[in-house]
This record gives sequence, structure tokens and C-alpha cells, in this order.
Amino acid sequence: MRRTEVAIIATPFMGNLVPAVEFASHLINHHLNRISVAILTISMPQMPLVEDYVRSRTSIEHIRFIQIPPVDPPPPDQYNSRVEFISLYIQNHKPIVKQTLKTLSNAGSDLVPVPLAGLFVDMFCTSMIDVANDLDIPCYLFFASPAAYLGFVLHLTTLPATESFDSETELTVPSYAKPVPSNALPTFCIKKDEFGYMTFVHHALRYKETKGIVVNTFQELEPYAIESLSSRYIDLPPIYPVGPIIDHVGPAKWYSNRSRNKRIVEWLDRQPELSVVFLCFGSMGSITPDQVREIATGLERAGYRFLWALREPEKSKLKLPSDYEHLDESLFPDGFIDRTAEIGLICGWVPQVSVLAHKAIGGFVSHCGWNSILESISYGVPTATWPLYAEQQLNAFEMARELGLSVEIRLDSRDKGGDLVLAEEVERGLRELMDGGDGGLRKKVKEMSEKSKKALVENGSSFRALEDLINILLSNK
Repeated sequence: MRRTEVAIIATPFMGNLVPAVEFASHLINHHLNRISVAILTISMPQMPLVEDYVRSRTSIEHIRFIQIPPVDPPPPDQYNSRVEFISLYIQNHKPIVKQTLKTLSNAGSDLVPVPLAGLFVDMFCTSMIDVANDLDIPCYLFFASPAAYLGFVLHLTTLPATESFDSETELTVPSYAKPVPSNALPTFCIKKDEFGYMTFVHHALRYKETKGIVVNTFQELEPYAIESLSSRYIDLPPIYPVGPIIDHVGPAKWYSNRSRNKRIVEWLDRQPELSVVFLCFGSMGSITPDQVREIATGLERAGYRFLWALREPEKSKLKLPSDYEHLDESLFPDGFIDRTAEIGLICGWVPQVSVLAHKAIGGFVSHCGWNSILESISYGVPTATWPLYAEQQLNAFEMARELGLSVEIRLDSRDKGGDLVLAEEVERGLRELMDGGDGGLRKKVKEMSEKSKKALVENGSSFRALEDLINILLSNK
């Protein structure tokens, strides 16, 4: 039996590419003998991390990676924000991607064309919808963020371009049960020109042109948001919540600088169960030296054991945090390192999924990236919100105020902007996370963790959604 092949193209950032590759694995594992996947990867010299990751995944059975030759970046006068740059850069690859997809579709034996059953694009690759249409390939959206955020960006397309989001704004969005306060809005809504507001709106408008939208969530986690998408947008294609899609190995398997992995796990092995608070702000999150001192003071006052993944201040965000050869003690309050030596470990890089899976971890102070949220839910670890960039403020709002699955340190902390989160706030949040977690919060997160596992197995909600999607793909061949 000849396999049905689909193609995936994702934005060349780790937060986009990793879930796309994991989604490919879900497609293959669901129908072992029916589907293969070609993943088209776009090169960015500024993102060597992406190349490392792709090289590590090339041995996955029934997945092949096809490197798309790089094109010249758009000139600076064509963009004002990072999202505009990456959108234009991806768009400029359309001729090469079109030729690559044509080659894939004509790769059958005996010169018999085997049309691709589908092309999956992510939230910033909507320009590739044109390529799929030109080649008569059904195009689908893979949305790696929550359903509630999908509803948010779709709602923006209904507002006037001149809509102002001031400090008094409370936005009523169909995918959220509660009004969204101004401090939970993404930065691109607050600083429109600087962060490419209209580019986000442009992409969202194009989502409706696809044949279906695959969302990395599950019915039991976001029932209100998923229902609102189906009922409020009559022109929206079918929604397939197939998550949680998680890389359960993470960089521990492929990141070359992982020498401290063993040391971290051994340190955790020596800690009592549920005693350690884990602080990690993502592979691209960084905080100022002043904020480092406030966190350290709050940690010491709270008195909990801690594992702190701390990026060196001003270190490039385009690389994973590395291990410290020599920790700069001047970053911390005088004597902090010595006083906390018995209860804390500070490092530049951690294998996050391995840490969250460890029985010693009792709570997670997170930047609220969606991948991290799904990982914490999967392993039943309560979180405290500390969003920095992208849609993380909205994720924090949803987790803390909509779903009640997190405690709230801040909703409106932002990467290198806004007021400091003071030591008093850090201490309060840690106590609520670690002490309050023994009550309703920890139980609620554990229950959601069980639901996340059941969603993926036969007859689970995500299993059925993936089955529906695959049946459509098989009928497309």
C-alpha cells in the first residue's frame, strides 16, 4: 500500500518548529502504515539552534526534512518589527517552496504523480497558502498556541484598524469567558507600529482560507474557547484540537552543551518530594540584573528549595542559555549564593521536561509559553505566571483567571519593560504556589494532567479529532 504524504512548513523558531515536528509524529503514529511527512525547513543564519535541532531529528522514521535554500532577507525599509521581518522572509521563499512541492508531488514510482494530501502551515507562514492553491494542494493551519488565543487574533480582524487599546481597556473576546484586561493584552496591541499589529491581523484573516485548523490543545482544557470558535465564526474551517502535542525529551537529547544535565538530576534526586520550586523563563526569556536581585531576595525570604534556570543578562536570545563556567555573584544580593548553597541550584540551562517530570518539583514559575504550559499540565505541576513576550500575557490570564490552573505573580510583566516585580510579590507568589498547592490548585492540576493523557488515547477527544483529520487527508489523495 502506497503511503499518503503530507508536507509541513513552520516558522524557523524553536517554539514553532518543535511542536510542528511533534505533530508530524502524531500523524505517523496514528496510522503507522498510511502517512509519511515531509517537513520543509527554512534556514536563518541568526538561528543556529534550529539547524542543531533539525540535524538531531533526521532519523525519525517516515519523516524527512527538506532544507529550503535561503533567500536574501528583506531590506530594512520594508519592515518595522520582528514579525514583519519573519513574515516577509518566509514569503520570499514562495518560488522555491512551490518548486519543492511540485517535485514532491511528482515523486511517485513509474512516473505516476502522487499528489500531496495536504500542506500544513503555521501561524506566520500564511503566504504559503498561495502556493498550495496554485498547486491544488489542500492547505491546513497548524496553530501551536491555545484555542483562546486563536479566538483573540480572529477577533482582532473584526475591529477597526484604528482601534485603541488604552490602559482602561477591557476587551470582550468571544473565546474568553471573562473580559480581557488591558494588562493582559500582547505587546503588539499596545505598541502597534513597533510590534507589527497589522501583520498579526493579516495572518489571522488568512486562517479562514484553509481547509481546517489544527490546534495544540484539548477539549477538556479549553472547552469554552473551542466551543466559541465553532459557534461564533460561521466562515471558519473545522477545528481539530489534537493536543497536548509535547516534546517529552526536549533539548536534553540534542543540545550539545548539556554537561550539567546529570548534575541537575542528581541534585533533584537528593531533594524531598514536591519540595523544589523551579524557575525558568524559556529559551528566549531574559531579565535585567535589577530583576535578578528582586527574585533572589524573594526566593531567600520564602525559604523554599529552588532550581533557577537563569540566562546571563544581555546574552543573545538566539541561542539556548548555556551553562555557567563562573557564576557572577555580583548579580545577586551580597552573600546570597553562600546562604542558599544548601537549598538552591542556579544554572544557565536545564532539561525542562526532565525537570518537570521529577518528583521533587512542587511548583513552576513560568513565562507562560504555551509549550511550557502544556508540559506543566502533562506532568501535573502547578505554575505561577510570569509572562514576558508574544502572547504569554494572554496565556497567563487564561491559566490564572479563566481556568484556575495557575497562581498569579504578574499578568503584565514584560521582557525588559514595565515595572520590576518586587521581592514582596515574588515571595507572595512562591508561598501561594508551594503552600497553597497542597490544596485545591495541586489537585486541580493533577486532574487536568489525567485528562490530558486520556485525551490522546483511543476514544479520547484528541484521538478522535486526529482520526477525523487523518480520514480527511486520506480522502484527499
